[in-house]
Amino acid sequence: MLSRACRKPVFFPIALATACAFALPARAQNTESLEEPIGDHTGKDVATVNETPHYIIPDFPPHKAPDPDKPLPFIKIKFGLVGIGDWTDFHQDANNIAQIGVQDDEFQVRSARLTVSGSIGGEYRVSFQVSGEYKGFASDPAQDWQLTDAALTFPLGANAKLTVGKTKETFSYEMVGDSANLPQNERVLNPFFVSRNFGFKIIQVLGEDKRATIAVGAFRDKWDFNSTTDRGWDYTVRATGLLWDVPDQNQFFHIGLSYRHVAADGTIRYKGRAETNAGDNAVDTDTFAADNANHFGGEALFNVGPVSFLGEYILAKVHSPFYGDPKFTGWYITGSWVLTGETRPYDRNVGYARRVIPKGRWGAPELVARYSQVDLDDNGINGGSFKKTMLGLNWWATTRWKFGVTWGHTWLDRDGLTGESDTILTRIQWVL
Repeated sequence: MLSRACRKPVFFPIALATACAFALPARAQNTESLEEPIGDHTGKDVATVNETPHYIIPDFPPHKAPDPDKPLPFIKIKFGLVGIGDWTDFHQDANNIAQIGVQDDEFQVRSARLTVSGSIGGEYRVSFQVSGEYKGFASDPAQDWQLTDAALTFPLGANAKLTVGKTKETFSYEMVGDSANLPQNERVLNPFFVSRNFGFKIIQVLGEDKRATIAVGAFRDKWDFNSTTDRGWDYTVRATGLLWDVPDQNQFFHIGLSYRHVAADGTIRYKGRAETNAGDNAVDTDTFAADNANHFGGEALFNVGPVSFLGEYILAKVHSPFYGDPKFTGWYITGSWVLTGETRPYDRNVGYARRVIPKGRWGAPELVARYSQVDLDDNGINGGSFKKTMLGLNWWATTRWKFGVTWGHTWLDRDGLTGESDTILTRIQWVL
């Protein structure tokens, strides 16, 4: 979620110092911003990292693994905090300025989120999660706080769960996981999904060794499910599986298929930035007449130790008789190499990889490269299209700190012009 801050470089070191100060009360760190257990190849859950080296940047040890013989308290509560700050620098040619206007260099508090999560009950335990995003850093915020998550999760047997409330839809690898885990700093397929919606989803893990998952959900824009003034229900499905798996050597090949039915109230709109959360939309169809849309997605993650390749493709087929049912597409392929040998642990409970946990004192540097395309032009809908190359370096300094810098070059085709731009994104991230 975006909170706009000031546009002068002097605020970057101030924000950096503030973020460091926020980190001091931390006591533990997991491989996820929320301490949801990670499913391993034995079919069991691994809750935490067992050992943490003495990093050159001060950090605190992780939680100890829970004692299986010790019963949980009736109510267990955990607190989480995420702080992400970005400085984005733009360089545009004349055509790109004519297409989207001058993009100002700026610092953003990309995320400032407080989470309360936990569980309640005896043998049958219900989990809860409430997250709030602070918006007070913005220059003209609509409200200081925004509700990000508010959900209850009910176990349905040993390997299934039902989540009800405001939560993520079950569509697209880029969206279902925590963005803090991804090798790239920003998502690129934003035109084809939403961050959160109100509704319910069921996730079923398949097999004794948890090699596959299937998740289904139904979502609306509002709490009031009886309302006739909003656009109706979205329906999503995502299925994943491991085609190849050598867990002792951190080698695996994950594939996934997903589907999203998008409801409409007579109109629909697709828009998105070019792999940045600053500035204006690079592609935008504006609102046009449509009854609904169907999105189809495919994903693959090939991992051999510290090297991985992640790819995703989405096709949007819009039911719009007036425009001859246009089709839009987006895809990317990302390559990652963790130079010190670490790998992202694959979570079989949800079908995606978590973030890098450095094993050495000096942390874990990661080289990242990505190529992506988004095309919102078809049948008289002129939303524009872009191609983008990205090169980046992440430094996973500790189990909770990450510093990164990426350079991206974008070719934007829009309004009969081809414009080019470069962006340099510098990020500091801290996740409890």
